[in-house]
Amino acid sequence: MATKIVFLGSKPIGYQCLQYLLNHKDVLNIEVIGIRTRLRTEFGDGNDLAALANEHKIPLIGSLDEIPECDIIYSVQHHELLKTSHIQKAAKIAVNLHLAPLPEYRGCNQFSFAIMDEVKEFGVSIHEMDTRIDHGALLFEERFSVPENCWVNDLYELTFSAAIRLFETSVADLIQGKYEKTPQSELFKTRKEHLHFRNEIQQLKQIDLNRDAGTIEKTIRATYMPGFEPPFALMGDKKVYFKIED
Repeated sequence: MATKIVFLGSKPIGYQCLQYLLNHKDVLNIEVIGIRTRLRTEFGDGNDLAALANEHKIPLIGSLDEIPECDIIYSVQHHELLKTSHIQKAAKIAVNLHLAPLPEYRGCNQFSFAIMDEVKEFGVSIHEMDTRIDHGALLFEERFSVPENCWVNDLYELTFSAAIRLFETSVADLIQGKYEKTPQSELFKTRKEHLHFRNEIQQLKQIDLNRDAGTIEKTIRATYMPGFEPPFALMGDKKVYFKIED
């Protein structure tokens, strides 16, 4: 019997992961029985999960309360926190592909804060979902070196590639239950723990021109992401943006 999967996701990474599942459903012996998403236009055209669902005649889920009974819930850049009642709809496991190493970078805007922290290593994680943000047990991960003087969009691209690799190489094991759960608390002796929220990025983008040149340069590298509001300095009540010349 095919493993029934509910997919929650958005953004280009969500689209590619869902497309992989649909393209390999016979080999994996799966059936995607529902999709919940929202369109993110800032990432450009061609990443419409709703259109992909319609193409494959898969029902769109209107709210988390409408998640059907399934074997696995798989979240990739989904925008809502699940409650216990939602997670329990998955008979086997509910998991999330997080584009950062855990427990070091839970939450949002992890690429920016990693650059500000001057980390030498970053990564991607697949963890079991619970009702807290990026908090459940670690199942799979991949880590990689961060280039010196890295820009946020470059770190994003490196992480995107690593996430696709990890998703594709681990999904069969996930479906077959071939994994070990490592509670994140067991990693605290060797790894730091941070949780960042969505509203923190606006404060980070505001450049204090009184700071040293190195900090200003690092902050610009950490927050200048094409398609999003650039870093800025305040002059009176006006924002003066920093931009890169083509």
